Amino acid sequence: MSILLEVGTKATVSVPGSSANLGPGFDTLGLALGIWDTVEVEVTDAGLEIEVYGEGEGELPLDGSHLVVKAIRSGLTAANVEAPGLRVVCTNAIPQSRGLGSSAAAAVAGVVAANALADSPLTGEQIVQLSSAFEGHPDNAAASVLGSAVVSWTTVPVDGRSQPSYQAVQLPVHPEIRATALVPDFHASTQAVRRVLPDHVTHVDARFNVSRTAVMTVALQNHPELLWEGTRDRLHQTYRAEVLPVTAEWINRLRNRGYAAYLSGAGPTVMVLSTEPIDERILDQAREDNLRVLELEVAGPVTVEVGTV
Repeated sequence: MSILLEVGTKATVSVPGSSANLGPGFDTLGLALGIWDTVEVEVTDAGLEIEVYGEGEGELPLDGSHLVVKAIRSGLTAANVEAPGLRVVCTNAIPQSRGLGSSAAAAVAGVVAANALADSPLTGEQIVQLSSAFEGHPDNAAASVLGSAVVSWTTVPVDGRSQPSYQAVQLPVHPEIRATALVPDFHASTQAVRRVLPDHVTHVDARFNVSRTAVMTVALQNHPELLWEGTRDRLHQTYRAEVLPVTAEWINRLRNRGYAAYLSGAGPTVMVLSTEPIDERILDQAREDNLRVLELEVAGPVTVEVGTV
């Protein structure tokens, strides 16, 4: 029998955005970014009240279909507790559907908030599992949970009936590495962008990406001079270029000038990892092309505060 939470119990979660793939590490590598969504969850005596401010305001649903609410309920169920009612206030800074981990951040925020309301019975591994299940891969969610960079993987059960297992480990990131995001003014559907990927790849391309993923893990930790080489990819970015022409043009433009640019997640954001600022003239050109420029630090993990009203 589940435990009923006390009315007035409140949790406030701050969750970082993230960049996935980092070039070659398709559905595997992730990086937490210093752009944060804040979610306040309060236990009420009945009903559901949702408020959204900032990114997604006026666009995201204000009912039980909201991803944060779904994640809260998933977390409460896993923690074996119930809330008679909920008030959820989301203040979002992470751009929606731009390849900066907004959906994963929402899932993480909901699960972490539920865990905090239930007095934290869930482990970090369980939080990664529950939040990753909403997307079907753990790279973004694990980065938001653990902070820094992550190597993540999915274990699919051989029985075909059990749920996949999502796991991740954190990697330290060289302190001089920074991220610069060039964010277009249009959305990209992850599912739509995935549909352009081929069903099969060659051994040559697979070998190329395996080697560059290994290089990338070294570049992130100790050798940032290898970031350009470590962000090379042959498995997904070339195919996605046909549906994201503006993004592809800017990736090529930046890489031709020596910057480690890549498609962040499913896009359309262009991400650059570097130890030095990008030439301001290039950033001015990006702004003229209606790209929002975000200069970001590598972020730490999700944080939470608990209190009562």
